[in-house]
Amino acid sequence: MTLCIALDMESSRENIKLLEEIKDLKGIFVKVGLRSFIRDGISFLDTIKSIGDFKIFLDLKLYDIPNTMCDSIKEISKIGIDMVTIHASSGKIAMKSVMESLKDVTQPPLVMAVTALTSFDDSCFFDIYNDSLNNRVLHFAKLAKECGIDGVVCSCLESKMIKQTTNLLTLTPGIRPFGESASDQKRVANIQEAKDSKSDFIVVGRPIYTAENKREIVLKILNNI
Repeated sequence: MTLCIALDMESSRENIKLLEEIKDLKGIFVKVGLRSFIRDGISFLDTIKSIGDFKIFLDLKLYDIPNTMCDSIKEISKIGIDMVTIHASSGKIAMKSVMESLKDVTQPPLVMAVTALTSFDDSCFFDIYNDSLNNRVLHFAKLAKECGIDGVVCSCLESKMIKQTTNLLTLTPGIRPFGESASDQKRVANIQEAKDSKSDFIVVGRPIYTAENKREIVLKILNNI
């Protein structure tokens, strides 16, 4: 299981300070989401690379018509990142196009398809998809598998079910390592639950960057992993 640290703080300065504090630690992914990428751009990814040997997870959750997604993933592949997200609900043609466009890339990023955002509970999910969360998540995972996608984004509550049906990687956001507040997330889990669900990547944000000693929390998480 690999730790992905979400760089979602209020300024690039704060994100960079955290990176400086943990730059000697190995095997960590850092997640750059919409907020940081819109504010700080591609140059922030270059800054991350200059600070330490971090793997970069670009969490843009691409969701558009197939041609636009395909063109976007081609541009992303030029940046030199290690993992990227798209939405499984973009459909089979879009997902297949994305993977096809990466065939000639020497070191393509892992492509992870989002199933259901961890901010959804069953009721909110049904309002949009008119289906139960578990049914639709498993359906999305099977579609992603058919399209050659590397893995899916899901909560720990669905990860084990997906592992029993496919051999896809699972990336699980909403991790509260030691039982911290769920905040705006609905489907959360602690580290032991992530292990039990066979999660390959766990995403931790607020429990780290709201801590007084951020490096200490990161080390504690790594030790528990």
